[in-house]
Amino acid sequence: MDSLTQIVLGAAMGEAVLGKKLGNRAMVWGALGGTIPDLDIIGNLFLDEVAGLAFHRGITHSFFFAIVSSFLLAWLCQRLYKWHNKHWVEFGLGALFMSLIFTALAGITYLTSKSWLGLVIVVLIGVWGVKRQYTDLVIEKSDFEEPTYRQWHLLWFFALITHPILDSFTQYGTQLFAPFSNYRVAFSNISVADPSYTVLFLIGLITASLFHRSSNKRKVWNYVGIALSSTYMIFTIFNKFNANEIMENSIAEKGIEKFRYVTNPTILSNFLWSGTAETDSVFYQGLYSNFDKEKNFKLIEIPKNHHLISDAKSDDRTINILKWFSGGYYMMLVREDGKLQMNDMRFGTFRGEDYGEDDFIFRFILQKGEDGYYTMLNEEGGPPEGTEETMMSDLWNRVKGI
Repeated sequence: MDSLTQIVLGAAMGEAVLGKKLGNRAMVWGALGGTIPDLDIIGNLFLDEVAGLAFHRGITHSFFFAIVSSFLLAWLCQRLYKWHNKHWVEFGLGALFMSLIFTALAGITYLTSKSWLGLVIVVLIGVWGVKRQYTDLVIEKSDFEEPTYRQWHLLWFFALITHPILDSFTQYGTQLFAPFSNYRVAFSNISVADPSYTVLFLIGLITASLFHRSSNKRKVWNYVGIALSSTYMIFTIFNKFNANEIMENSIAEKGIEKFRYVTNPTILSNFLWSGTAETDSVFYQGLYSNFDKEKNFKLIEIPKNHHLISDAKSDDRTINILKWFSGGYYMMLVREDGKLQMNDMRFGTFRGEDYGEDDFIFRFILQKGEDGYYTMLNEEGGPPEGTEETMMSDLWNRVKGI
């Protein structure tokens, strides 16, 4: 999921394990642990776009990485806590993560309310939060109990392991079993960015941070946040089953002899769902909102056009990786500029009404070289530049149902 949510989840794990001993320090370390798996984006500096696509949510998002890394990070933290200047390190990390959290909240507040007052309030709360971190971690630096190695290990293990587990509930997919398998686990019951899940977590976490580490209210509020967000996650799972049932009924009503299908929630909510059914030569793709009067997906027929890359060699690295990444749910089209475009049909289209080159959520621009192998010129995700506001408005209107 998005970085803010992973930071919050990691911070909650840190608080659950060591909040009693470290206070807000535990949140800082947990937030760092919740961020580490996503540092695999550094690989983009050394890998081409196709390799980077395969590397993301790979080894750093695996059970193996969480198990091995937690031992090393626990040892490093234990060593750090014997260093007299550690408080400034803690404050630096704490201020960084507080800034990231409240910058994201400020952006969400302004985008949803278009209110400068709301933006200013969130920024002021963020400044106050950083000041509190300074007080807790630098001024009152003696106010903690040094954890044991085992306790450090538990903090890092839970902060690291919950990140890929949470990611596996999204459609993107997570290589939980790397390096032993490149199978991508994707339950597809929650969007990669769902503010409802994140805000419910933040309610408990921020409130818990206001109390002294010795107060039982810290633990209570942290678990309130975990309970609220977990309840919402359970709701998304039941909603997924409901979407699957409606998709199967929609397929049956259209008389489609399906090969397989996939459903997943669209960005920022769990009420608007995208569905894609595959047959031998076409996809049937459309949207369904929980608030639609008719309980069915509004499916349109989209040709696969797989013949456009029928000349690809069996060892074509680019084509093979993109097929693997999309789980075989891909369609091809020729762009207006003459280049080929592969579209990941798992994510479908923005409006569920057309299938032009800009209508697909996940797009890969390809070009065949003189050697007969394909290269990826560009990876595009989200609405085309300049159409973001229109797309978001259309999305919100579609969420409200038809």
